[in-house]
Amino acid sequence: MKMNKGDLVNKIAENANLSKAQATEALNTVLDCIGQSLKDGDKVSLVGFGTFTCTHRPARTGRNPQTGASIQIAAKNVVKFKPGKELAESVN
Repeated sequence: MKMNKGDLVNKIAENANLSKAQATEALNTVLDCIGQSLKDGDKVSLVGFGTFTCTHRPARTGRNPQTGASIQIAAKNVVKFKPGKELAESVN
């Protein structure tokens, strides 16, 4: 089973005794703040949960596995997540 954003909103609303609209607004605000911080070049550390970082992946030459032709892969920023100790221990 997987949890999607709607399921997460329902859990937040239930556990925090909020309406679904309030829970949606709270979750969207948290996600927007994390995204904006990463865009600004900051890292986001949530103690016990994990750390989000953004790193730059330079342009490189790749290969199409079907044809063997070389292709140029554009540079881009990549979001990485490293789980915190408590989160890692809670899933084992």
